[in-house]
Amino acid sequence: MSPSPRFRTGWRRGKKKAEDYISADYLTEALSTFSGYIAADELYDGPFCVLSIVDNRAFKRLVYEVLDHDPKHEDIVRFFGRFQRALESRGLHLQGITTDASALYPAAIAAVFGNVPHQVCEFHTIADLTKAILKAVSAVRRALKAKMPRLARGRPRTNADRSLARRKKRLQRRVTELFDHRHLLVRRHCTAAQKRRLEQITRGLPHLRTLREIMTEVYRLFDNRCHTDTALQKLAVLRRRVRRFKGVGKTLQTLFSPSLQKALTFLSNAPLPATSNAVERGNRRHRKMQKSVYRVRSRANIRGRIALDMQRDAQAVARTLTIDALHSARAGFTQELTLY
Repeated sequence: MSPSPRFRTGWRRGKKKAEDYISADYLTEALSTFSGYIAADELYDGPFCVLSIVDNRAFKRLVYEVLDHDPKHEDIVRFFGRFQRALESRGLHLQGITTDASALYPAAIAAVFGNVPHQVCEFHTIADLTKAILKAVSAVRRALKAKMPRLARGRPRTNADRSLARRKKRLQRRVTELFDHRHLLVRRHCTAAQKRRLEQITRGLPHLRTLREIMTEVYRLFDNRCHTDTALQKLAVLRRRVRRFKGVGKTLQTLFSPSLQKALTFLSNAPLPATSNAVERGNRRHRKMQKSVYRVRSRANIRGRIALDMQRDAQAVARTLTIDALHSARAGFTQELTLY
């Protein structure tokens, strides 16, 4: 894709970098339809870190910055301050922000945006909980493997050897079932057949059944029919229940994290997106592009790639209209041929 004239002019004269041109021209156009809700995230690319802010409803990248070091509080404050000044110069106001559970953002958001609603990504929060539960399942499988008896080489000859062989086979079957159906312990909705299978593989393992019940209650916290206050009351009850189960308390430490409370903010603010998928999809696209140039990346290269990606987003409407016009023209041409 060749650069547009405004990009080519800047590159030829050497007066501005690509991202500087985007900050002036692209940002004005992107903020003309600003929804008021943003998603912010950081992307680590080798020794560099890319900070991005994306319109969380229009899915447009608004500003970005490439750092040659790991981000600190001062970097996030400066980056957010740059975006806040862009909003103030256009008479716009931020209605809400969505991030992951990183400790970089809460203090910086309070320092720059004040008391703006801060939503922690629901997907990241649930992913941390499911990872903890799957880790507990792995521990159970390791414990069952440790109980497997050691058999002598060759076929079992005595009744005792045959009994040990049958016991080892039963344990191996349980380990295999726990591995093959581990997703049932963290699945949001289970069918009747899946529930029967879950009861079968957790027989004699009550703490796994408890983890499944707790995971079901966690999913209920994010029910859109509830408000944040109601969900927080349910969360308090769930935390008291988990404290009583000493065996699963250490597994579900994420349940006591303050980020879980912030992950419920969207329930009382319907326009506020529950996830940061708007910025994550851009990061995934960047990683895919960088795979082919992993050994030749540089700070200028990363800036240029993000600039081209933003230019692609800016041309999305015109590209869609062109494709629709071509399809319409092709359909009309095909209809004329049919008549002849």
